[in-house]
Amino acid sequence: MNPALWVAKTGLDAQQTRLQVVSNNLANASTTGFKKDRAVFEDLLYQNVRQPGAQATQDTTLPSGLMLGTGVRVAATQKMHMQGGFIQTGNSLDIAIQGDGFFQVLRPNGDVSYTRDGSFQIDEQGRIVSSDGMLVDPAITIPENTLSITIGIDGTVSALEPGNTEPSNVGTIETASFINPAGLMPIGDNQFLETVSSGSPTTGIPSEDNRGGLLQGSLESSNVNTVEELVNLIETQRTFEMNSKSLSTADQMLQYITQNV
Repeated sequence: MNPALWVAKTGLDAQQTRLQVVSNNLANASTTGFKKDRAVFEDLLYQNVRQPGAQATQDTTLPSGLMLGTGVRVAATQKMHMQGGFIQTGNSLDIAIQGDGFFQVLRPNGDVSYTRDGSFQIDEQGRIVSSDGMLVDPAITIPENTLSITIGIDGTVSALEPGNTEPSNVGTIETASFINPAGLMPIGDNQFLETVSSGSPTTGIPSEDNRGGLLQGSLESSNVNTVEELVNLIETQRTFEMNSKSLSTADQMLQYITQNV
């Protein structure tokens, strides 16, 4: 295969992947707690035709070499865990984290997953659950006929019951932090799983040990900047077109050779 054709092909593949990443960011521009992705590119191996620093003569060395690149690849997709904006909802069970940290929810298989989506609800047993019905970990149960629920910046949950003048403490919402949150594995449903790269979670009271405090009655919006992503979309399209032009040019050169041999 003509090397130029292969190089252009890798460029098309890479830009196709970047287009998928940008499209996913735009699709989740309104997803609660969503963290945008960024495609990370690397150049491929080089064909070392002439080694820099090699002996040109007995007394001289080559100041530069002749090395031909073989294309590009997408090395990773990195989650950008920057703070999203806050949307005030007024719902007592909507909670946003101001700063670092993740809510913990218990999956059906017993694993703990982590999320920035604080749109919680109450199930038929009065337990606080995610919008998918997964229990908040540690479990918190709201007494029946509770008049109002108050959640403090440190995660303390208080419920005012009928006949009482003071709310009672029914539990504490703990959050988890990671040394490398970009290493968490997204699994959909606004959730992440721990990996070796993320490190083990450090759990505890919100607003302590560099964990962010909680804000009741608000939700964290996606951190996707739609204007920035649209610019990335245009840039991806133009780069794809340029690689397509390289492919077309290499094909025309081969066609010229075959027609004139």
